[in-house]
Amino acid sequence: MRDLKHQQSKPIEIEIKGRKIGRDNFVFIAGPCTIENYEDLLNIASRLKKIGVNFFRGGAYKMRTSPYNFQGLGQEGLEYLKKVADETGMISVSEVVAAEDVELMSKHVDILQVGTRNMQNYRLLWKLGKIENPIILKRGMSSTIEEWLLAAEHILEAGNPNVILCERGIRTFENFTRHTLDISAIPAVKSLSNLPIIVDPSHSSGRREMIKSLSWAAMAAGADGLLIETHFDPDTTICDSEQTIDFEILAEILKKKDQLLDLWVKK
Repeated sequence: MRDLKHQQSKPIEIEIKGRKIGRDNFVFIAGPCTIENYEDLLNIASRLKKIGVNFFRGGAYKMRTSPYNFQGLGQEGLEYLKKVADETGMISVSEVVAAEDVELMSKHVDILQVGTRNMQNYRLLWKLGKIENPIILKRGMSSTIEEWLLAAEHILEAGNPNVILCERGIRTFENFTRHTLDISAIPAVKSLSNLPIIVDPSHSSGRREMIKSLSWAAMAAGADGLLIETHFDPDTTICDSEQTIDFEILAEILKKKDQLLDLWVKK
């Protein structure tokens, strides 16, 4: 891929608020799909911190297939994210859905996420290249690895070197799962790009009972992190409850971290 002008050097390491994301710094990002209120978000973030998770996610703006589904709290949700991050010392992650929201979100959220539907929204990507916040770029549900890496180039070329790729499953003919997690994308990206790659087992499967297996598979395959929808009472959440896990399952996933990552330690 000769067009990957910015992804040909040695693997990069992204540092934010004293934490690092990269090949030697595996990260867990967890939290609710959608922010519902301040109290629940603080509760979730505090519990995550207690078990060693330093990054928390929460959607303030939601892109939904149906216009009749909950679209998020908007700016109110951003204010909750910032307040919780300030109070806990954790690092916040939230999805940006429109170019006009970038400036506001960059002031409230530590890491901005580009969802699957916006992977090739080049005007949005270019604007994200003009800020300093790290960007999580999710793979388009029908995109090739080359298209995904070239989308990252738009952010990098615009001036922001802090890009994290996220494999979140692609659309195939299989309908048992929400999408199909492309595990092969992990080693493929590592051979083609110097950017960190994390995996979202929640959106790829859409099934709570599969999250643990897919998380372990991603870790064993060499991923640099996981992005997992987590809530203290998954069945009560407004959005994506069927793919949200509780803290007990998250703790089980965490227990295998050192054992699985040790597969990649050079003896």
